[in-house]
This record gives sequence, structure tokens and C-alpha cells, in this order.
Amino acid sequence: MQYDVIVVGGGPVGSTAARYAAQEGAKVLLVEEHAFIGSPVGCTGLLSTRAVKECDLEPSEDFVLNSVRGAFVHSPSKLPLPIDGGKTKAYVVSRKMFDRTLLSMATDTGVDVMLRTRAIGIERSNKLQTLTVLENGNLRNIQSKVIIAADGVRSNMAKIAGLGRVKRILPGIQIEAPYHCEDPDFVELFVGSRVPGFFAWTVPVNEHISRIGLATDNINGPKPHECLQWLLQHHPHINSRYAGGQADMTFGGIPIGPLRKTYADGIMIVGDAAGQTKPTSGGGIYTGAVCAKIAAKIAVSLDDDASEASLQQYEKQWKAAIGKELSIGMRIHDFIKGLSDSELDEMLGAMNTPHILDMITEYGDMDHPSVLIRKLLDPRKSKHMLKVFSAFAKAVL
Repeated sequence: MQYDVIVVGGGPVGSTAARYAAQEGAKVLLVEEHAFIGSPVGCTGLLSTRAVKECDLEPSEDFVLNSVRGAFVHSPSKLPLPIDGGKTKAYVVSRKMFDRTLLSMATDTGVDVMLRTRAIGIERSNKLQTLTVLENGNLRNIQSKVIIAADGVRSNMAKIAGLGRVKRILPGIQIEAPYHCEDPDFVELFVGSRVPGFFAWTVPVNEHISRIGLATDNINGPKPHECLQWLLQHHPHINSRYAGGQADMTFGGIPIGPLRKTYADGIMIVGDAAGQTKPTSGGGIYTGAVCAKIAAKIAVSLDDDASEASLQQYEKQWKAAIGKELSIGMRIHDFIKGLSDSELDEMLGAMNTPHILDMITEYGDMDHPSVLIRKLLDPRKSKHMLKVFSAFAKAVL
């Protein structure tokens, strides 16, 4: 078997890379280790409108369960900060159906698919990559000019290629459960020491069902399932709305901070496997799709030279597209992570003014938070901003 491009990983990023390569006339194979696309689920299922658009999809009842326009951000002890985007900002989706829609789009362009197939080795010779896979227990060798690895947070391909794995992975847990949501147009976010280093969320599927979950960034702190149990049983807001039981439970990891290097001879690493996720929210569909398209374009333009020297343009291009945002996002993440409960109370309380809330509505962006941060941290904009700037400054001094 021989192809122009092999994509390893059948999630949204892999399907997008495969589709874009095939649209340019390449013969493409997509390899997925699981038996079903979109399962198991390891994602909240809250996608920004830009993420859906970047995947070349229009919102459809085939995969959209609810739309969201804002959030209530709960500090440890003060009233929640209401953030209203004024229009739909994100969709709550069925990841199973979303992923399968993208795979269907890929196969419609001529992409071949192998399920229940695990990639276990790569050899390079005569400018070709030989991918060894285990398909239903049988070893097979498949050749291609180049490989695009989109095999997730614990990427086996990046490790095989000698690029290592993302070192910083935030463990997470989520349940889907009966939950009385006062307004299904809004998600709820919870920060503080009970969710060390990151945040918890409730994402409404409808008025009666929500996805309740969290991720943490504190290796010596409580485990995610311990944090979740405390929130369900003791957090006054969540406990009063949680009706008990659960319909589903998922575990996962959020990689933050890109690999030091995302390419090697014959291979490019994309999406979660490369750590191309937003450190502020953990979302990776939008950023992954951007990088998938870059990788696909480079893959089909290589002629017969997929050397490391030729593939370095992939890293240059994706960093030009999203690298600055990821870097700023990491600084924001580490800054918020370092705040005490009282400092979080002070910062969010300082932001809870009509002027600043209007600014959040105007400049808030799930995929580009740096735009809003710059506005909030500029004390020259107005006297209202001085209080916010002071809260940030006091926290880091």
C-alpha cells in the first residue's frame, strides 16, 4: 500500500488535515486506532463559533445540542461576574456526531480510512516513510511521502519520531447529569483553590441536563475526581442545582505548551499531539484545525522531499498563525494559576462594573483572549480601568 499522505488520528484535526490534502489531489489514508470515530469522548464539547467555522461547517442540528452566548464566572466567595457576549459565541455539540461529520467530509473527498488500526513504528528510506500498523492484530506496512500525526494528547507518533510528548498535561473529569440551569444560554465557570490551577464548569445541554467538569494544574493537589465530588456535594451553587446521578462520565487530559519541535524527517505533529491548545480554556479544535490546514498544504507541496529541512516551514507557518496567542495564553494561565482566592475575588470584583462588562462584550473572544487582556490592562483607557489594573498589579507584586 502506498499513499502520498498518511494521517494518524481520526479526530477533528486529523479529518481536517486528511480532507485538505485530498482536496489538493493527494492520495490520502487516515488511520484511527479506535473502532468508532468520536468515541471515546475526551472533550467538554463546547466549541466556539470560530472553531466550527474553521472546520468548514455550518451549525446543524445533526451535531449542535445548544448554543451559548455568555458565561457566569464564579469567584471563590463573591457574586458571579456575568459575561454576556450579546450573540451566540459557542455551541454545545455531540462530539460523536461532530467528529463523524468531519470524517464523512474527508471520505467524500476520497480519503481512505482504516479503523481499529494502531500505528506502532516508522522507518524512512529512499525519501519514503514506511508506517508499520497493527490492524485487527495483523502487522502491515504502508508507505507514503509524508505523515501527519494527529493522534492526541499522548501521541505515540511524536514519541516514535523522537520529538517526545507534551510535558504539561492537565488532568480532567466530566459528567453529564441532571442539573437545573437557570439560563441555558450561559455556561458557568468556577475558579479558586477548590479547582487548583484551572477551573470547573457547567455546560448546559438543555435546561435540565448539563456537563459538569473540571481540570486542574497542581500535581500535588487533590485529584480531579476529588475536586468534582466536593463541588457536587458542598459547593452551594452547584449542589443546589445538581439533582444527583449521572448519565455519562469522561476522563481526559488537556495539553498546554507546544512541543519544543513539531516536525522531523517525514512527519509533522498537529493538534493536541503538538500541544497546540489554548492554555486559557483548554480548547484545541480551532487552533488544531488552523494547523491541520497548514500541514496539509505543505504535505502536498513537497514533491519528493519530506526532509526535516523541508518540513521546518510547517512550524514557522503555524507559529506565525497562532504561536503568539498561545504564548500570551500561557502567561495568562500561569498568572491566574498563581492567584490566591482573595486575589481572585479582588480581580473579578474589580471587573464587575458596567463599563468593563461592556468592554468584555465588545472585545471578548474565546479564541483570542489576548485582545481583551490588552484592553483590560491598559490603565490609560479610562479611570474605571485603574481598579482592574491595580488588582492585577497587586497580585503579581
